[in-house]
Formats: sequence, C-alpha cells, structure tokens
Amino acid sequence: MKQIGIIGSGSWGTALSVLLAGNADKVIVWGREPSVIASINSLHQNPGYLPNVVLPDHVSATTTLADLATCDAIFVVVPSKAVRPVAQQLATLPLPPETPLVSCIKGIENGSGLRMSELLSDAMPAQPVAVLSGPNHAEEIARRQPAAAVIGCTNQLIARRLQDLVTLPWFRAYTSDDLVGIEWGAAVKNVFAIASGLASGLGLGDNARAALVTRGLAEMIRLGTAMGGTPATFQGLSGVGDLVVTCYSEHSRNNRVGQALGRGTPLASILASMTMVAEGVPNTESIYHAARHTGVRTPIIDTVYAILYQGLSPQEGLRALFARDPRPEAE
Repeated sequence: MKQIGIIGSGSWGTALSVLLAGNADKVIVWGREPSVIASINSLHQNPGYLPNVVLPDHVSATTTLADLATCDAIFVVVPSKAVRPVAQQLATLPLPPETPLVSCIKGIENGSGLRMSELLSDAMPAQPVAVLSGPNHAEEIARRQPAAAVIGCTNQLIARRLQDLVTLPWFRAYTSDDLVGIEWGAAVKNVFAIASGLASGLGLGDNARAALVTRGLAEMIRLGTAMGGTPATFQGLSGVGDLVVTCYSEHSRNNRVGQALGRGTPLASILASMTMVAEGVPNTESIYHAARHTGVRTPIIDTVYAILYQGLSPQEGLRALFARDPRPEAE
C-alpha cells in the first residue's frame, strides 16, 4: 500500500494524511472546497481546519474524485450524512476489486439505522470494507502525539495490511473482526459526550460526570450487544477508550456542544457557530430511533434526545436521570 486516498479534507482527513504519509509514498486528499485544496497543494497546510500543522511533502489534494482510482486503499472521512452520496459517487470509479475502503466515520445513518461500513458495502459490494476507530482526536494525531486505534475487518489479510500501513513509532493499531461493535461504540459515545458536557455546563462536579460516563458505558454495552456487537469490543479502544477521551477532552466538539447547552445557549446558535460537524447531534436522533426497535433501556440516550429535539431543559433532564428508580448495577 504505497498510494493512499483520503475522501474528506476536514480536520480528521487532514490529520490522517499525516499518519498515512508515515509509510505511504503518496497520499491524495479529496475535498470539495477549492480554497482548502489549494492551501494543501501550495502551502502544505489546512489552516481552516488544523492551524499550525505542516503536512508532509508527499501529501497532495484534489477536487477530482477520479484521481483516487489508482490508490491502494481509500479512507473515507466525511460527515455521516454525506456518506451515502459520496459512496454512490465513489461507486462510479473503476476501482480494482482488491482496493479496501476504510470508514473513519463515527455515526449511524438516520432512518435506515445502517452503520457507515454498511453504506459503503451497499454501494460497492465488490470492495472489501474496513473501519478505523479509537480515541484519536485530529489535533493530536496531526502533531504526531502517541495514540492507538483498532482496525475492524472480516478479511484478516487486509486487516494486517492496513495495520502495517498505520503502524508508526507514535501510533499503534490493533485488529478486530467485530465491525458491528466497533462502529456502534464509536457512534454511541458521541451522545454520552454531549451528556458529559451538559453536566459540566450545569456546574456539576467530577463525581456526577464520572457517574454519567460509567452508566453511559453500561448503556453502550447493552445497546451495542443487542445490535450484534461483542461485549469485549466495548471495553476496547473504540468503546471505553473513545468514550473517555470524548467525554473529557477539550478537543471534543460534542462535549463543547453539551457545555454550551448546559449554560443555556440554544442548540441552533451553537451549531451555527461551529465550522465542523458535531456528530453527536444528528447521531443522537438516529441512535435514539434505532434503539427503540431493540427494547433495550437507554435512559441517557433518551434524555439527550429529549433535550436536543423535544425541548426538555438540561436541568430537568439530568434531574430526571438521577431520580430514576434504584436498581442493581449489573442490570
């Protein structure tokens, strides 16, 4: 894997170009914004998304998707709502059947309840599909700060090739064949990050936030296993690892959304002020509706959904969570 394509020129796509350039001879980033593409090609920077980060010389950018047709692997890094149309466009390229598509998107499609890898597989059934997930904030990856991730793929040969591609002195990758667990953990943790931010915005202490995060993990395991994931996966990097970092990190957009809501800022104003997508907002809706078909108890997800979409105040929501009937911790 010497020539790698990245679909998406935002912060995560740009950070991935730094990571992938460590072992690849050429990395091509595709995006829709001509100014971003021009900046990457002329300055080797993407200041609108990752300021003060200089990209390797063998990273280039393009607005022509066909330029990725000869890549040895293609990493898809676009907002979850854009995956279906991008996948349909990508399906028009004459990709070799051995070219893997790697989803780096943490979300569930609203309406269908499909995972991102399922959307890619539906559009391109001939291509092997993998996922890359973990506690990986773009700001730190772009600066080569130590991190780890999990690569999910049912084809172990491809999983090992992708593992070799991203293994560097400062980045460690593990493999798994549980795409369901990896993707559900990665998506659901965004909802709990909003809840953690809400608690912070309301002025609650570390004890309350720790309780919310811990019970969020229990909720993640209940829902994720009902969807077909393996329980152990949620104890790994795409589960508890990603949950911890996004619930507490200053880089977490979902956490910042929750904090602003807790301080009384309307959701519409919060979203209008953001240049990047906080996936937890649309994913709360898709995950809430998907959960309704499982019969699984999801009180934190339900509360965040009610705050975002039904007008429930943060104060009322968190008060209701702590006023629920007592039960054994293992339930």
